[in-house]
Amino acid sequence: MRELLARLRDWFRRDRLDRELRDELAFHQRQLERDAVAAGVAPAGTESAARRQLGNLTQVREEARDRWSIPWLDHLQQDVRYALRGLRRSPGFALGVIITLGLGIGANAAMFGIIDQLMFRPHAFLRDPGKVHRVYLRYTFQDRTITTSNFEYKRYLDLSQWTNSFSDHAAFFLETAAVGSGAASRERSVGAVSASFFDFFDARPAAGRFFLPTEDATPRGADVAVLSYPFWQSEYGGQDVIGQPIQVGGVRCTIIGVAPKGFAGVSEDDPPVVYFPITTFAGSRPDEDGREYFLNYNWGWMEMMVRRKPGTSLPAATTDLTNAFARSWNAARATQSGMAPADVAHPVAIPGALKTAAGPDPSLDARTLLWVTGVAVAVLLIACANITNLFLARALRRRKEVALRTALGVSRGRLLAQSLTESTVLALLGCGVGVVIAQWGGVALRRLFLAESATFLLFRDARTLGAALAAALAAGILTGLAPVLQARPGDLATTLKSGARDGTHRRSRTREALLVLQATLSVVLLVGAGLFIRSLSNVRDFRLGFDPEPVLIATRNFRDMEVSDSDRVRLARRMLSEAQRIPGVEHAALVSSVPFWSSSTTGLFVTGIDSVQRLGQFTFQTASPDFFKVLGTRILRGRPFSETDIAGGPRVAVVSEGMARVLWPKQDAIGACIRVRADTMPCTTVIGIAEDAVQTDLLAQTKFHYYLPLEQYRPERAFAVMLRMRGDAGPAADGVRRALQPLMPGEAYVTVRPMGDLIGEQRRSWRLGAAMFIAFGGLALVVAAVGLYAVMGYDVTQRSHELGVRIALGAQPRDLIQFVVGQGLRFTLVGIALGSALALFGSRWIEPLLFQQSATDPIVFGGVALLLVAVGFLASSIPARRATEADPNRALRTD
Repeated sequence: MRELLARLRDWFRRDRLDRELRDELAFHQRQLERDAVAAGVAPAGTESAARRQLGNLTQVREEARDRWSIPWLDHLQQDVRYALRGLRRSPGFALGVIITLGLGIGANAAMFGIIDQLMFRPHAFLRDPGKVHRVYLRYTFQDRTITTSNFEYKRYLDLSQWTNSFSDHAAFFLETAAVGSGAASRERSVGAVSASFFDFFDARPAAGRFFLPTEDATPRGADVAVLSYPFWQSEYGGQDVIGQPIQVGGVRCTIIGVAPKGFAGVSEDDPPVVYFPITTFAGSRPDEDGREYFLNYNWGWMEMMVRRKPGTSLPAATTDLTNAFARSWNAARATQSGMAPADVAHPVAIPGALKTAAGPDPSLDARTLLWVTGVAVAVLLIACANITNLFLARALRRRKEVALRTALGVSRGRLLAQSLTESTVLALLGCGVGVVIAQWGGVALRRLFLAESATFLLFRDARTLGAALAAALAAGILTGLAPVLQARPGDLATTLKSGARDGTHRRSRTREALLVLQATLSVVLLVGAGLFIRSLSNVRDFRLGFDPEPVLIATRNFRDMEVSDSDRVRLARRMLSEAQRIPGVEHAALVSSVPFWSSSTTGLFVTGIDSVQRLGQFTFQTASPDFFKVLGTRILRGRPFSETDIAGGPRVAVVSEGMARVLWPKQDAIGACIRVRADTMPCTTVIGIAEDAVQTDLLAQTKFHYYLPLEQYRPERAFAVMLRMRGDAGPAADGVRRALQPLMPGEAYVTVRPMGDLIGEQRRSWRLGAAMFIAFGGLALVVAAVGLYAVMGYDVTQRSHELGVRIALGAQPRDLIQFVVGQGLRFTLVGIALGSALALFGSRWIEPLLFQQSATDPIVFGGVALLLVAVGFLASSIPARRATEADPNRALRTD
């Protein structure tokens, strides 16, 4: 090792050592010449005498240089210099390779940065991340398997007490709440966490301290808060805030600490600006849920994280946690008779990935993201195939050079090393371009996949830079190996003596296979793009049962103020009255729930049906009379409720078409009787049939929903005003908020948002899939087209002699065009066939990501095939026109 280090040190100063060696040998030669003169040798012979005494100076220099030389490093330096000289000689070739690889590497680096942040990158400051898990609960309900990470605080206590596999447990809940007082209050992300939460991290407070276990005790914790570092800097300027008050929701807390810079807990979206005890959050709620959250299993809201003990395997921890969950299930069932027994529900608890995108039930967004990542890899493969083809073509042109070097004694391994060095240099330059592309494109990807607050600074991200470098090295090796492995050791003399006639076309099955591979992968990506485009179109055209675009939702937040039911009703009616007077408002209605935001269920009883619940889930909505006008939900038969349907009058209801069909399949539902909440309640008469409307999920198969007049069913439950605007709802939101805010008592405030934003969140995955498949599919198509053009153009150049002879023998221009274009289309057609077969094979996996769209849609497959044929024709037609310009006289005069 010491000798290696000495050689390495001398290698970096070898120029100086070489000069010193030359000077020392010259000194010794002068000394020997002087001695020869003293011995009587004639002056003309002194130099020869000195050289005879010194010996072979070249051998002396080589032996000395071996002491400060590292052969493989010398060869690498020579190969890099040779590669750079080659790039200067062929700048067009180099630029094409660098840009093509840059696009492929950039796409993969950008996608790796996103998927790493969403699924694999540990949270900042997290200690021993390999042993920290989020707890997921899985059970069967109405023949459906449900997986969730949200459950009751009482369940958290059960799992903490009845397991032995974990050294730490923590509860957390992330929500949006008003932070601050008066006009300065803003809705921000806040974290309600247990005191043990901070023990999962190697993080010391930037100021003050974290809260203690005694401050996080049931039934209600202490009113203390820890600020996030960015919030401390932006709102307080980094000044001393310990002991100052801060309003968080309905709790007035005392600031006791500031989290360190970069700390975001386990947030995957918008990091909390303040943390306070989870028992403070739950215990401060004025309703029954807040008073008994730690005693019963009625309120499922929080999440749990655990750390496995050293030496405890994941399967053993899963078994332990599942046993505790089954015990907790039975304890909950003892207090809730409607729960299924454990042998029917099959409760299972899973210590899974802390990041939900990598959890046991990833969202549609996460699954789409994985497919998009595979698409990015396919783009890189297409780029590598393209570059490899270019290297193969250039290897044919340089075969004389290779033959000459082989004749001079260069080994096949040395040629391979030189080829790999050249391709790797190009790949590394492409990596630099790719990093710039990834940084630029990463901003758009962050907006699609990550929260607005997430950062994407690739130049500071060692993991993503490492992935980009690994992709570049892999691409360099793949593209550099093929030309040398494809070369066949032939007759050196024949190759060296070959003339222009030997420039005729030489068929290469490897190059043909690479062209087909590019076309195949392009077909797969374009089919995916077409399917997602059709799916997104289906989503946009899908009738929701209402018109969300012109609707605004105004919700009130009392910040946990004690407000009586009568005051709530009076305030709701004042808000409705004021909303109806706002310019631009067509209709307004009070509602108890909002589609895609909240839903309500209760007991439902129908004469002649033993259990309505077995037929599915029935949700209900209570609203004021103009509700159907606000949403634009059509009444198919009968009538909607009106101002005459008041408290104390005959109870009425409007039911959805799907609900009428399943409850009264062979009779008219108008006039039918339902009983709400209990079978002893008075009859509620069905007066109208409304079109089916989506309430919670675009993918929901059943739409059983009914509507009740707000005045007849708990008017105090109205929590929002829905307004139908004459124009676009978005720009009117701020004006509506300003009009309604003066009605709010004390610290209460109004939040207004367009209903279209709620629907947009549901459409997000299909929009992402369409956007990314289109981008990468288009990129793949361009790269494949350029590759086909380059190969066909090179073939035409190589076959110039043959084409000239064909013209001399009477071939017409159309014959040559047909010959060249036909060859290009053959590659394209084979790629279309293979790509279509591969897309059909993968259809069963991609179809669950689509919306009401078959993954084997013949229109998509046919359209992609026609597009590839057109691109193949265009890419081949330009070289074909050049083929018609071959000179027959030159071909016939060539030796």
